[in-house]
Amino acid sequence: MSAMDTAVSQNATVAAAAAAGAGSGGLAGLLPEVQTVELLVAASIFVAIHSLRQRRTQGLPTWPLVGMLPSLLLGLRSDMYEWITGVLKARGGTFTFRGPWFTNLQCVVTADPRNLEHLLKTRFGSFPKGPYFRDTVRDLLGDGIFGADDEVWRRQRKAASLEFHSAEFRALTASSLVELVHRRLLPVLADAEATAGAVDLQDVLLRLTFDNVCMIAFGVDPGCLRPGLPEIPFARAFEDATEATTIRFITPTAVWRAMRALGVGHERVLQRCLAGVDEFAYDVIRRRKEELAAEAAGRSRSDLLTVFTKMRDEDGRPYTDKFLRDICVNFILAGRDTSSVALAWFFWLLGRNPGVEAKIVEEIEGMMAARKEAGREVEEEELVFRPEEVKRMEYLHAALSEALRLYPSVPVDHKEVVEDEVFPDGTVLKKGTKVIYAMYSMGRMESIWGDDCREYKPERWLRDGRFLSESAYKFTAFNGGPRLCLGKDFAYYQMKFAAASILHRYRVHVVEGHPVAPKLALTMYMKHGLKVTLTKRDKTKL
Repeated sequence: MSAMDTAVSQNATVAAAAAAGAGSGGLAGLLPEVQTVELLVAASIFVAIHSLRQRRTQGLPTWPLVGMLPSLLLGLRSDMYEWITGVLKARGGTFTFRGPWFTNLQCVVTADPRNLEHLLKTRFGSFPKGPYFRDTVRDLLGDGIFGADDEVWRRQRKAASLEFHSAEFRALTASSLVELVHRRLLPVLADAEATAGAVDLQDVLLRLTFDNVCMIAFGVDPGCLRPGLPEIPFARAFEDATEATTIRFITPTAVWRAMRALGVGHERVLQRCLAGVDEFAYDVIRRRKEELAAEAAGRSRSDLLTVFTKMRDEDGRPYTDKFLRDICVNFILAGRDTSSVALAWFFWLLGRNPGVEAKIVEEIEGMMAARKEAGREVEEEELVFRPEEVKRMEYLHAALSEALRLYPSVPVDHKEVVEDEVFPDGTVLKKGTKVIYAMYSMGRMESIWGDDCREYKPERWLRDGRFLSESAYKFTAFNGGPRLCLGKDFAYYQMKFAAASILHRYRVHVVEGHPVAPKLALTMYMKHGLKVTLTKRDKTKL
């Protein structure tokens, strides 16, 4: 007899006893309440047993009405990314998440390289970002490249690709990075070392990359990384708008749309911050157009805003200010967080693996020794790594890749299938299914990286001392297929130049007891930042 049958039988017994005692009006009056309680107990027993069976067959209990939401909420209370990893391991690399029937939390989650190659490359056209993603981020990103699909995406991608590979653009990125690292980053760190005070290295690195990407996208310098680390209204508005947009992904669509219409909660914050972002962007666009019309700039610019301002759409008309705004905001989002949060996790990992740090410093010092032998020695304060030296930093490249494997800047990404599909692992995908691919989890899969997958080992990337990359569908920190990150080479150069410049001069110590955990966001921020102290590196002990 099932639990449900037993409980119903118990209800009948209670009802019969109540009828027999009908002479006492009090008991008869309690009959409806007793039956209600008994039915609730019976239903609870039935749901519990059903859910336990679901756990055995699907890995997660599926509850009536709310689906797998209780398990998701438990994951949110601890570490969401580790929770997803645990479920994926138990389910062989792919599982279907079923949320409450009234929400958008219905999706397939995968960490199988075969599936990633299928959706990112083989069947790329069947897996766009999709209307759900575009609608969720549209207020912030508009029709920019980050959320665009089809022809809108292709036009932006082609134009940006040509610019990224131009000699002028490469010269701009290299010169701006030297200026920011040597005239701003290192002086800020020198002040922290001199006062023996703790500094939030994640915040400092975010300021570095924000200034740098604004120079590249808008051709302007917001000055976030200045002595005293001032609050910059545009930077604060951009960061808060990004966080408010992220909240939409864990809020039922109908709910956040209603909140937007009413102007309440995080939607109110988003609208206020968007006003600040737009004010800055449209002012820069207006001034750039005036410069180009009057040819008052006096020099050739290589920033993305100038390139797209000079372009024409398919009808031969200039792009609208709104479209130019969307393009620049998208590239700021793509370029600001990725390198900075990757460097923050990299320095944290070095603190836990001093042997890796020693090898990186040894590699850097080997290059300095080569300079001396060639008679090109310079004063320590003026030492600037040359592009060809940065390129030869193979072990540092491997150490950064290993940090990105374990802590990818974008821990999960989203696609939506436009027609019925079947993944290589056999998972059936109906039209409209949302697909989440979990890069964080992939770095922790023994089936992909071996039994030592949780260890920080740059050596796994080296063959005879040379860096050897992995498949983009195994190491997906920079995406893959047609949407492979345009700024991958620049990101590595930026990270290597900044990391080498710091490590050559300082030892970085994470403050004892400082909590380190990922934040639930579009990119893998450290929830509490990275508080560190610095000491000058003693060259005599190298």
